[in-house]
Formats: sequence, C-alpha cells, structure tokens
Amino acid sequence: MTTCWKPFLILALALGLGACATVRQEPLPAGLTEQPPADWAQRQASLQNFSQWQLTGKLAVRQPEDSASAVINQWVQDHEHYELSLSSSFLGMGSTRLEGSPGFIRMELPDGETYSSSDPQGLIYAATGWELPIDALVWWVRGLPSPEGDFRLAFDPQGDLAQLEQLGWTIRYERWRDFVDSQPALPARLTARKGEKLVRLVVSSWQTDRDG
Repeated sequence: MTTCWKPFLILALALGLGACATVRQEPLPAGLTEQPPADWAQRQASLQNFSQWQLTGKLAVRQPEDSASAVINQWVQDHEHYELSLSSSFLGMGSTRLEGSPGFIRMELPDGETYSSSDPQGLIYAATGWELPIDALVWWVRGLPSPEGDFRLAFDPQGDLAQLEQLGWTIRYERWRDFVDSQPALPARLTARKGEKLVRLVVSSWQTDRDG
C-alpha cells in the first residue's frame, strides 16, 4: 500500500511546491490595463534602436536611512556602454563619474579614488549604501523592460506606458515628452520603488548622439 501511494505523494508535494512558488501579482492601479496599444510593438522597436543618446537631468535616491540628490550633468549612452557625470550630494560632495556596461562598472569618486567591479549594483551599494539598479535603469529610462528578468507592463487610457514591474521594482512613468524628432515620446519623469527604497529621475533634455 505504501509503495503504491508513494508516486502520488511525490506528485502532490511537487504540485504543492509549485503552487507555493507562484508569485501573486498585485492588482493594477485603477485606470491601467495590461493590454498594449496597437502601435506598442512599433514604438518598442524604435526605442530599442535608440541606443546612442545623451540626457541631462536630476536624480534623487531615498533609502530607509538616507536620501540624497544629484544633478546628471551628462549621461552618454553608446549601445551598451554608458558614462554618467554626476554632481552634488550623490556619493558625497563634489563630482562622481560612473562608466560601465552590463556586468562591469568603474566609479571615480570626488577624492579621485577609482574602483571597478563586475557587480555594478554591488559596487554602488558598497560605496553609498544605496540600491541603484544601474544596468536595468539604462533600459527603464527609455521606457523599456530590461532584457534580464520577467516583467509586467501596464498602460494608461492614452496608450502610454504607465507602469513597469521588474526585478522587484515598480517603475511609474509620470511624464512623457517629445524630446527627439525622430523618436516616440520619451520619459521625462519616472519613479522606481522597491519596498522603502525609491529612485526618482527627472530628465531635462534628451538628444541623439548625432546632436551632441
């Protein structure tokens, strides 16, 4: 009897564990839908091809025990390679420079000390105590999900991307603007939250690399 029931017990346990591992999605905010607009595939392809650009703006980081803001003097993106020049209180007084690509970052602090790591988010956390998903932010800032990790998109009644959920973060797109003539509207303000952690980005200008 015990031998006959063993396969059924294993199957029941497997099904039970599978059910426990399923992540329950929270309901979307009122007015949002997961149904993309008719032109979403075209807009997404255009934004994916928009891989050489520059922007300026402001960055604010709020963590449970600390908060700070910075001016983005320049963020230059060349396909997967990025260079960020930041100033003000971010990473301490003075200017800070970040340079990297997926899986690599070099950080130059205001005192001239330079550090590099194959774990970009880990290095930023070690230097500041803040969780800043820089590799994913390169995609989120354009209104695109990162290639790494599952995601969930939600659109507003106008057909604009309003919310993106990925890697434990919820990104709300609060404002879009027509910055570049050859591109769809680009994010002008977004807020990423993960529990009590918050990253807010306000973009002052976007331009193509050709315009620089």
